[in-house]
Amino acid sequence: MSLISLFLLPWLLPSSSSTFIDPGALFGCSEWENVFYPFGIRSEHSTLHEPYSGFDLYCNSSTNSSLKVLIGGSLIDVVEISLKGGYLSVLVDHAIRFGSCSRTSDRTPKGNLLDLRGTPYAFHTRNKFTVLGCDAMATVRDPLNGDILSGCVAFCVSYADKQRGQSHCSGVGCCQDVFPPRHQYATVELHSIRNLTKSMELRTNLSEGCNEAFLMDGNESSYADPSIKRPIVLDWSIGNKSCKDVPSPICGPNASCYNSSDGLGYRCKCNDGYEGNPYLDLQFAEIDQCKYHEHNCSWKCQSKGGRYHCACPPGTKGDGKKDGVGCTRDTYIEIGLGTGLALLVILLTIGFWFFCELKKRKQRKLKLKNFLQNGGLLLRQYVSENQFFARIFTIEELERATDNFNEKNVVGRGGYGTVYRGTLLPDGEVVAIKKSKFVDETQIEQFINEVVILSKITHRNVVKLLGCCLETHVPLLVYEFISNGTLSQHLHEQKRPTSGRLSWETRLRIAAETARALAFLHCKAASVPVVHRDVKSANILLDENCTAKVSDFGASRLIPMNQTHVTTLVQGTIGYLDPEYFQTSQLTEKSDVYSFGVVLLELLTTEKPLSFSRVGTVRNMASHFLECMEEKDSRVGVLEFLDRQLVWEARTALPVLAVAQLARRCLNWNGEDRPTMTEVAIELSALRRLAMQSEEWRDRRSSMSPRRLDAVDESMLNEEDRLLL
Repeated sequence: MSLISLFLLPWLLPSSSSTFIDPGALFGCSEWENVFYPFGIRSEHSTLHEPYSGFDLYCNSSTNSSLKVLIGGSLIDVVEISLKGGYLSVLVDHAIRFGSCSRTSDRTPKGNLLDLRGTPYAFHTRNKFTVLGCDAMATVRDPLNGDILSGCVAFCVSYADKQRGQSHCSGVGCCQDVFPPRHQYATVELHSIRNLTKSMELRTNLSEGCNEAFLMDGNESSYADPSIKRPIVLDWSIGNKSCKDVPSPICGPNASCYNSSDGLGYRCKCNDGYEGNPYLDLQFAEIDQCKYHEHNCSWKCQSKGGRYHCACPPGTKGDGKKDGVGCTRDTYIEIGLGTGLALLVILLTIGFWFFCELKKRKQRKLKLKNFLQNGGLLLRQYVSENQFFARIFTIEELERATDNFNEKNVVGRGGYGTVYRGTLLPDGEVVAIKKSKFVDETQIEQFINEVVILSKITHRNVVKLLGCCLETHVPLLVYEFISNGTLSQHLHEQKRPTSGRLSWETRLRIAAETARALAFLHCKAASVPVVHRDVKSANILLDENCTAKVSDFGASRLIPMNQTHVTTLVQGTIGYLDPEYFQTSQLTEKSDVYSFGVVLLELLTTEKPLSFSRVGTVRNMASHFLECMEEKDSRVGVLEFLDRQLVWEARTALPVLAVAQLARRCLNWNGEDRPTMTEVAIELSALRRLAMQSEEWRDRRSSMSPRRLDAVDESMLNEEDRLLL
């Protein structure tokens, strides 16, 4: 086959066809006769010149092997080529593995994705970064600056979970994340979550198989078999510059240049009215006779079949020529059009009215169905018995309050849902509306019971539940609006909601207020103890006076009076999660105590609980803190660990060390050795009172003359004053 015939063949194909093979099977060389330029086939019998570096395809016609492309010094099987979509699908095996199948003892294996540097290819956004395994966390990093490009975590409680995770990728046994555009190279790190949380031993039923991280086509679902090669999608483009940076793009005469959305360079496309390969110097477009030839049409000239004819405006008739009959009015057509238009307007009006009525009826049925499924009858029973002290909202009220849940009203996103800022009409009350991502239909009765209990809780340090809406697929909860952001924002973000950093006195007060709120939830003040299960700085809101407000009870659970714990699926935030709860799945009140201990460390260090920018055990702040406390001179080690600015503000290290010792007791691995939240709240309140009295005594002492200070009657001093003297 000649070179010209090879380039002309794609023009004979429909322009919408850009896929050559079934992605489920590799074709031999004989099936790859038609290849779009700038791609070209090279074999031992072909001397096709290289149009552009990296677009040569290789084929051994003697063995009729599959078509391959040369990337990174290796020939890789080609599955699909798309000219219109601008992508290339290939088969690769670049998985990073460890576990019982690993050949190395390294607990954090590292590897590289397919190296595309020096080629016209980049990773397509259709790819998904996938992790298979149990308790595995993988991240993809940019090797130049170390930024995390993608990553996810796969959890398992048992080996059966790992087997179930092979049928669908939902986070149990398998997880996936999107991959950003315009990247040609990246490194992969695969971690063991149990190693990060310092688990004492790995369960034997989880050690079967191995953990695996890889990149694959997001349209594929064959990720469960680790022995096969997986397809990935590559974006191809010309060069690595945009259209405006290239003096003369290689596009054909009736084509235009456009920048690749996922790649690094540009591609070509045919102009409107033309079709074919935009990279070739050929054109098969019809010539516009009206544009290039003189005509005598009085209104409009139209080209058709290589000829032209004159058209008349609607409502007129004739030949449309200036030197002929021209165009004259057609009264019959005008009468028919007027009558038809009137009937059409009447029919459309009636049809639109019927459509609106049917839509309203369908919406009413759907709202009633959701209301019943979400436990509306049970909630009405509580209302009739005066056990529900909140308001039941309609979906229309909340849609008006949030401008139909406009994105501009989003004030927070979390693992359990999205929080919107809304203004209730007509009183103008500002509220926070939480829209959950999912709800367990088997736990509706427990959900309603928790909503009723939370509606009864009135505490100055707990965000007040104002009501709920059950007319949507997922129930909506309405809380009071706290305007000053979260504790996490104040501690870790550069642009904080308030000016300046939180002082030592403010941090100690926030810790004491949060402890009082959790102690209140754990006690029987709300008739049934409530375990928050997701205590973290992001769930502690601050008002304009920096008063702490515990929020987000989406993961909370009730513990019956006659039980010490409940067995649940492990939920929470890595870095705050109780290791005992993580291993046993038994949730107790002491799980909140551990998470609160991590919050205390955040207040003492102004550092995040888990950060991959730190190395070794320092990544996990709780583990690093416990190591410092176990040193011979633990006081020196802890002082090096804490925020020195806080020690300076406290004027002495004693109160800061006292809070650190309290955090150490809260972070005991054994829940029985941890204090209760009531004990924590009492101790923090005592430390805060002592700090306030010490500050008052220092101010009093500084105002006395030396002689007067010596004359102070010691019997007039309280216990804290004597300690200071």
